[in-house]
Amino acid sequence: MVDQAVLDKLEAGFKKLEASDSKSLLKKFLTREIFDNLKTKKTSFGSTLLDVIQSGLENHDSGVGIYAPDAEAYTVFADLFDPIIEDYHGGFKKTDSHPAKNWGDVATFGNLDPAGEYVVSTRVRCGRSMEGYPFNPCLTEEQYKEMEQKVSTTLSGLEGELKGTFFPLTGMSKDVQQKLIDDHFLFKEGDRFLQTANACRFWPSGRGIFHNDNKTFLVWCNEEDHLRLISMQMGGDLGEVYRRLVTAVNDIEKRVPFSHNDRLGFLTFCPTNLGTTVRASVHIKVPKLAANKAKLDEIAAKYNLQVRGTRGEHTEAEGGIYDISNKRRMGLTEFDAVKEMYDGIAELIKMEKEA
Repeated sequence: MVDQAVLDKLEAGFKKLEASDSKSLLKKFLTREIFDNLKTKKTSFGSTLLDVIQSGLENHDSGVGIYAPDAEAYTVFADLFDPIIEDYHGGFKKTDSHPAKNWGDVATFGNLDPAGEYVVSTRVRCGRSMEGYPFNPCLTEEQYKEMEQKVSTTLSGLEGELKGTFFPLTGMSKDVQQKLIDDHFLFKEGDRFLQTANACRFWPSGRGIFHNDNKTFLVWCNEEDHLRLISMQMGGDLGEVYRRLVTAVNDIEKRVPFSHNDRLGFLTFCPTNLGTTVRASVHIKVPKLAANKAKLDEIAAKYNLQVRGTRGEHTEAEGGIYDISNKRRMGLTEFDAVKEMYDGIAELIKMEKEA
């Protein structure tokens, strides 16, 4: 049974959310009926509706407002997750199934900006969760450490271009810390959205960073997700960045089983990041289009692109440089998700040239 204290907290939070002018997807879809139906449910990991929605209950300025405390939550609390997933992922209905993993022909993509006039840098990342472990809010300190050990051992087996070093956050020297900050590799403890979702417990236990010697392949261990795999480099050669990520994921997958669901694809902590979990992005300078933000947003919408500030979500565009990525990660293959971004950025560059 769910504790009375949890039920009281849920009730109070629900009433405050209802009375607020929050624009979150949580507020949009959490009806009294769904709330009453879900408030007494629990997953086998012991997660309740409060674990799912507390970030959105506390932060009324959330865009989404919910997280999955464990992989089962997507099924147990499906009445809330399904409509939010459908809304965010452009019509991915509860009767839909995410296609099987397919990285496609990796030779397809080339350099978006060979002259180097517009694209500052390119990156492609995906998230993965390790099978058999819950997500952040339910992890014990012991599990965090065990996972870090597994990840560090696995990554130390990478060879060739991917060969590199794993740096645990625990006991990290000031020198190493500064170096990782200068390279923009070091992640900080989560923001208030993640804090209130209980994603930052036992910090910095079990957290770590791996990067290859060339600094073009990066793995974050136990930041927001169990694993974030990131391939990146300066300039616009998406093909090279994509191929490196695919090689790495395929290699790691052989050694670490990942959480996967036949309907939702790869499972992670945040429902915006399911299915392929792939986010392909560029930092791009398009001053003419930037002067006409409505036009920029219009093209972005046409190609399902997301436009963010330079430093990611909730930030400004510094020096007219935007972070632009694919928005859709579900209901299409990895290849198609990246192709959407590739075509959209090619179109943006073309329009910027003609503007």
